Amino acid sequence: MSPEHLDELAFDYMSERIETVRLVQADCFEWMTRVPDDTFHGVITDPPYGVKEYEHEQIKKRDAGVGGIWRIPPAFDGHKRAPLPRFTALNARERKLLAEFFTEWAQQIDRVLRPGGHVFIASNAYLSQVVFAALVEGGLEFRGEVIRLVRTLRGGDRPKNAETEFPNVSSLPRGGYEPWGLFRKPLPPGMKVSDCLREFQTGGLRRLPDGNPFSDVIPSERTPRKEREIAPHPSLKPQSFLRQLVHVALPLGQGILLDPFMGSGSTIAAALACGAQALGVERHAPYYELSRSAVPALAALTVKQNGRTQLELPLF
Repeated sequence: MSPEHLDELAFDYMSERIETVRLVQADCFEWMTRVPDDTFHGVITDPPYGVKEYEHEQIKKRDAGVGGIWRIPPAFDGHKRAPLPRFTALNARERKLLAEFFTEWAQQIDRVLRPGGHVFIASNAYLSQVVFAALVEGGLEFRGEVIRLVRTLRGGDRPKNAETEFPNVSSLPRGGYEPWGLFRKPLPPGMKVSDCLREFQTGGLRRLPDGNPFSDVIPSERTPRKEREIAPHPSLKPQSFLRQLVHVALPLGQGILLDPFMGSGSTIAAALACGAQALGVERHAPYYELSRSAVPALAALTVKQNGRTQLELPLF
């Protein structure tokens, strides 16, 4: 497919094309109603979870440093840690809304994704059981989890407002991994993976350049400072990790990837760095504007994985 095909998918929304990728400012639910069936070959996304953390009131609290659902961590070894959503603050009603949100989202993704197309979706240990069940309810096929091994600095806190009284207690374990759900749009009845690869260029995962299969446990780094300076987003993932997902999500090295919750554009930047076609959708105007400069800047970075430059991939 040509990059011009991405232009058609922008419709009449504010958008910008950067070589093989396109950025679109839109609500992904509204935008997906206009997308033809079976358009995308894969999805890689880190959603805001659609409940409280990006409501205007909560964003104001976060920016003012007064918390709300956002936990404003103290400085650690001289490093000012980024605010994190306090997911444990969600009540039963909000968790129900979360499930409904992702069930509806999965139904839309199921329609615009080609049969056999994979979905990589970031989550966390606290909410993954709700989110993953909702995606299955929406029609996607659960294929496992990709575990990003990273010391996130989540958890490990003493009981709030009782730190002195209970100095040897933590309310949650210190986080050491990030679960990414792996899903697939079901293959048509009677179709094998090989048939799906031939007809839709989907159905499997691309092997690594050395011929070994992609592993579901990936040692990772915290997002480097140079990337956070380019794209100051509270949940920015490192290029060294995202470029691996981009590589494996297109089993034949062709097709279009979608990130419907683009944020500042780190996944789209990873696709651009790999020479893949991708389209990112972001509702929040300030993050969309940030992505216009962040995507090419992040894509231009040289990253190392396991001591080697990027993946030393022939890529796309």
